[in-house]
Amino acid sequence: MHDIEKSDKKYYPAVWISDVHLGYKDCQADYLLDFLNSIECDTLYLVGDIVDLWSMKRNFYWHPSHYQVLACIQAKAVQGTRVIYIPGNHDETFRHYVNNSLFGIEVHQQFIHTTKANKRFLLVHGDDFDSATRYNKLISIAGDTGYDFLLFLNRWTNRIRRLYGGNYWSLAAWIKARVHKAREAIEAFENAAIHEAKKQGVDGIICGHIHHPQLKVVDGIVYCNDGDWIESCTAVVEQENGRIELLHWSDTQTVINSADITKLNQNLGGPKAKPEKSVA
Repeated sequence: MHDIEKSDKKYYPAVWISDVHLGYKDCQADYLLDFLNSIECDTLYLVGDIVDLWSMKRNFYWHPSHYQVLACIQAKAVQGTRVIYIPGNHDETFRHYVNNSLFGIEVHQQFIHTTKANKRFLLVHGDDFDSATRYNKLISIAGDTGYDFLLFLNRWTNRIRRLYGGNYWSLAAWIKARVHKAREAIEAFENAAIHEAKKQGVDGIICGHIHHPQLKVVDGIVYCNDGDWIESCTAVVEQENGRIELLHWSDTQTVINSADITKLNQNLGGPKAKPEKSVA
């Protein structure tokens, strides 16, 4: 049981992060470390692409802050936080350890989380939906030359902004939002994710993969994409009062969007998903 009186950290029953890409030069590890050190939670979900094995194979890079992120996550597990890891495509090697434990961290292919409001969410990384995304190459993450250049521009834009006292801003996200085919690809991915949630008979789905944070309700299904820690610096959190929130955390911290899932109707459109170690 969490003791709020003994900590000035913000408490959440559950927190979701993904697409950290430790080992990639544009990982915003300092912002993530600040976030992790500012919160406590019963369950921390790592929804894939935490370590970027693809990038390190091409060009090895490992900043001390990347180790500090891993050490912080490990410390939370040791101190009693349940940490559940769902490997993605950039750290797919760890899928060999599905249904096992690594250093006290549970590894799963997918997972069902039950919120305090008794709503059930399917958790997947999201690369399984690439086949449904017609233009998936436009939003391939941290392996495409064009995306690397986009992040190069993002990096230097923010260096200049800091010189003039500006806050962090994602140029990469701004550009992607204005490319028609990229918007089509994102929409196709979201539709595929929502379809899978309906198929499995859950109330919502939480995923990552496409580096496009989003929280919305479509046809009674809550779609959550927790974004990334390369360009968006976002996480999804569960509040004790039954709300799900999408947070941005850089040199400024804001709630991007929220949903009161206690008001959702029970999803009757499909078979119930297998309750794999559901979290109360």
